[in-house]
Amino acid sequence: MILDRVSYSRLVDNLNDGLYIVDGDRIIQYWNKAAERISGHTAADLIGKPCSDNVLTHVDGDGNSLCHGMCPLLMTITDGEAREGEVYLNHKDGHRVPVSFRTSTLTNESGNVIGGVELFTDISSLKSNELRIKELEAMALLDGLTKLANRNYIEKEILVRFEEKKRLSIPFGILFMDIDRFKRINDTYGHDVGDLVLKLVADTLLKNIRPFDVIGRWGGEEFIGIIRNISRRQLEDLGNRLRMLVHAACIKAENDKLNVSISIGATPVYDNDSIDTLMKRADALLYESKRAGRNRLTMDKPLAAEQRG
Repeated sequence: MILDRVSYSRLVDNLNDGLYIVDGDRIIQYWNKAAERISGHTAADLIGKPCSDNVLTHVDGDGNSLCHGMCPLLMTITDGEAREGEVYLNHKDGHRVPVSFRTSTLTNESGNVIGGVELFTDISSLKSNELRIKELEAMALLDGLTKLANRNYIEKEILVRFEEKKRLSIPFGILFMDIDRFKRINDTYGHDVGDLVLKLVADTLLKNIRPFDVIGRWGGEEFIGIIRNISRRQLEDLGNRLRMLVHAACIKAENDKLNVSISIGATPVYDNDSIDTLMKRADALLYESKRAGRNRLTMDKPLAAEQRG
């Protein structure tokens, strides 16, 4: 059954997507109800006007105007190629609305191009949802103060590294780091300075690891480094370099120039490890560094590794 013109018009008007049709000179010939709702412009406002007449004034994500040389609908009419993408149209009230669009040609019975059709969808709610998802991800996986990975993320990442070691035999190691005498800093200078110290240490660690390693805040003044595809000697060297760089950094606290240090427990991961055994061992090694005078790294002994077989 072939739809008559009235039924077809009613069908198109009831689409949730905006749709408009232009002739070969880009004069708007049709503007459906959804296009009115999305843009705020009525059919009476636009029919008979060129779509390049600075009404919709589409721009891309970089703010470039698309209504003249870069118009997707014009390019489709010119070369016959359908296009799709995302742009921002100008609402009648003045604000910008993000829309996804698809363009196609309008042809006569002979197959000659006589105009073009653009279908567009309001994606503002989609954009809002995507932003909210990113915010929730950040809240769930990032430490609010330092913007490092939080404990939840670190635990997930260690499990991934365990699986990678099991399947691909890619080794990894752990650096368990703690700021020395952090309570004294808080008691002496206050928690605002304590927060600055945490950020200082976090930034120093983050900027001096390799791109494929992960640094996170385990909790309080404790930090974890997940160091991928590394030998025992390289793990020790990297840990000591990070320790030295933290100690070389400083902030101003009241009239004092404040330096801090970190103590580190370093260990490779063994075949029979779990997160629990790994973190208990790293914690014990960190405690040894504290007991030995702080600002030092204690490495798991090779003999212990051989016994773990």
